[in-house]
Amino acid sequence: MKILLLAQFFPPIVGGEERHVHNLGRRLADRHEVTVVTFGDKTGTATRDGMRVRTIRPITASLPFLYGEGDRLYAPPLPDPAVARALRRVIVEERPDVIHAHNWIVNSLTPLRLTTRAPMVLTLHDYSHVCATKRFMYLGQQVCAGPSPRRCVRCAHDHYGGPVGLATVAGNQGGRALRRLALNRIIAVSSAVARHSDLAAGGIPFEVIPNFIPDELLETRSHTVPGGMTAGGYLLYVGDLSRDKGVGILLDAYARLAADRPPLLMVGRRTPHLPDRLPAGVVVAEPWDHEKIMQAFAGAAFAVVPSIWPDPCPTVVLEAMAAGVPVVTTGMGGIADMVRDGEDGVVVPPSEPAALAAAMNLLLADPSLRQRLGRRARDRAASFTAGEVVPRIEAVYRDLVHAR
Repeated sequence: MKILLLAQFFPPIVGGEERHVHNLGRRLADRHEVTVVTFGDKTGTATRDGMRVRTIRPITASLPFLYGEGDRLYAPPLPDPAVARALRRVIVEERPDVIHAHNWIVNSLTPLRLTTRAPMVLTLHDYSHVCATKRFMYLGQQVCAGPSPRRCVRCAHDHYGGPVGLATVAGNQGGRALRRLALNRIIAVSSAVARHSDLAAGGIPFEVIPNFIPDELLETRSHTVPGGMTAGGYLLYVGDLSRDKGVGILLDAYARLAADRPPLLMVGRRTPHLPDRLPAGVVVAEPWDHEKIMQAFAGAAFAVVPSIWPDPCPTVVLEAMAAGVPVVTTGMGGIADMVRDGEDGVVVPPSEPAALAAAMNLLLADPSLRQRLGRRARDRAASFTAGEVVPRIEAVYRDLVHAR
């Protein structure tokens, strides 16, 4: 098949969505002809890992204050004329059998429904189908009760600012109507994304297919212990050092442990939510490359993922499990599809530092429990590898192509 993947971000930009699309394309390229379209400051075409990568320049490149952040040019919630024109040219030139978009870049694809017979698939990596802020957190403080005009406008106003917030809500509502008319299938990366996006009542056929990790991550056995740490003698957190990720809860829980507690290594991008004063034993490191993070996971006593928002499908959980270490987590969002309490990890209620501290103490006091959960975690991670997940995505493509 000729497969066209659309993604607003792609390596060398680093993040979950872009890594997923890169790994998906690389795996598909073993058996199919794959072209990736992504955003950039300049247009161009390159070949990478067996894929043709075509870069197009969105209008947001000239208006980064609207939907931009550093090196990231976000797709808007409604069609971008420049992107739609470029996609039309790409579709004519590539003649794909199937088009697979990821998140809001789909909004510049849906107006082209009448120009191509190729089935259109959308993967939702977040809650952008129904939520203008994409996070399904009302005012950034609590899980949303569900979209409503009043809630959405107030929340988007708080997130984006007045005019941009209102335009984003209105644009996403219009975009959802176009998506309903144009798309042939939606893939949700977790049960939480499908549920909160109300896909069962949305009128578009859908299924839940999770993010995945490369098969070779299961072979992460040896480890290079980070400087200042000892093998099995530190706790590990990997991710943005933000409120939503539960960093404040984790620091509170860690401070409740005994004075001889092992170090807590926190690797991630600093945010204003990280306190200036940290409990004794906390070591903060700037983001590392993926190989170094996997080595750090393999050397940790256990990993902690204390999210307080419905994290759609955090790959960091699967990476820790693949390294054979148990995860202490909250089971928010897509994590509930991955970690089973007492079987391959420990699940605690969100925003409860006492419960998190108790779970951490449980594992610290019982090395045999850590080893048992770690073995089961690696076994569990095997069902989230590319070898298991990508064939399910290919099956979606085949079904839609054969049904044309």
